[in-house]
Amino acid sequence: MLRTLLIYLSQANWARKMVTQWRFTRAAASRFVAGDTLKEALSATMQLNAKGFWGTLDLLGENVDNREGAIASAEAYSAVLHALENENIKAGISLKLTQLGLGFDYDLCQENLIHILEVASACNNFVRIDMEESALLENTLRIFKRVRAMGNQNVGVVIQSYLKRSEQDVLDLLDIGANIRMVKGAYREPANIAYSRKRDVDANFDLLVRHMIDYAALNSSSPGDGKIPPTTVIATHDEKRIIIARDHARELGLTKSQLEFQFLYGIRPNLQVKMANEGYPVRIYIPYGTQWYPYFVRRLAERPANLWFFLSNLVRR
Repeated sequence: MLRTLLIYLSQANWARKMVTQWRFTRAAASRFVAGDTLKEALSATMQLNAKGFWGTLDLLGENVDNREGAIASAEAYSAVLHALENENIKAGISLKLTQLGLGFDYDLCQENLIHILEVASACNNFVRIDMEESALLENTLRIFKRVRAMGNQNVGVVIQSYLKRSEQDVLDLLDIGANIRMVKGAYREPANIAYSRKRDVDANFDLLVRHMIDYAALNSSSPGDGKIPPTTVIATHDEKRIIIARDHARELGLTKSQLEFQFLYGIRPNLQVKMANEGYPVRIYIPYGTQWYPYFVRRLAERPANLWFFLSNLVRR
């Protein structure tokens, strides 16, 4: 019930207007958001690089509703890619297709993504397409498959284990050798298409990751080289899910570099260090920008510890 309420609040404009006026809220959000500017995000990424982590930068600002804004988002991401190359920073980018116009102009969105992929290719870098709510899933996968069929191998996609259709999506994507990041999911979805119980979401997560690991073993998938992650990317802070994935990969003889574990900026840093110390590639998802409210509230919805952190700061204030 609480998670459902928080996800609703993450999408409610009235809540955004109220909460973002509280001074302490932005300070609390700084635990999960690297800053308002690209300069701040690059600084945070370099600090993580120094600890042995790779990064993926996400410019917050989904659901752009006009052509000028969508084109500006594409240019902003191109600037990120050039900055990463110029500063020799170990990071790629993650983006949402609604930033590029998916919500109102499919063709414009695809054009913007192709432009970003061309810049990423010139910079020898990688682009991850984040998954949004289920209403956008078909078009997101359609665009991903289209740009990949055009020869863009430097692009990956995200699948959410709380959706009941995700097993078939994973199998279809593996058939074309897609690079997949597996997550649990953080949007409000109807019960007929999404699992509502945590144990069902977890069980599906484990199943889908097994499919990905099985594919990597059967096809001798290449290890990642940092710039380009391996085809099997596991994004969770649930240590039990990590252990199950790690042990299955070991049983099938995968090398550690054939997996990548991804974590969100500011969440469970000790677990991030633990996995890196075990020799696995670790990448940190680093969001930044002024449009931080929806992302911040979704993080509160994901884990009780995050919500307690926010509430304890509220009480102190």
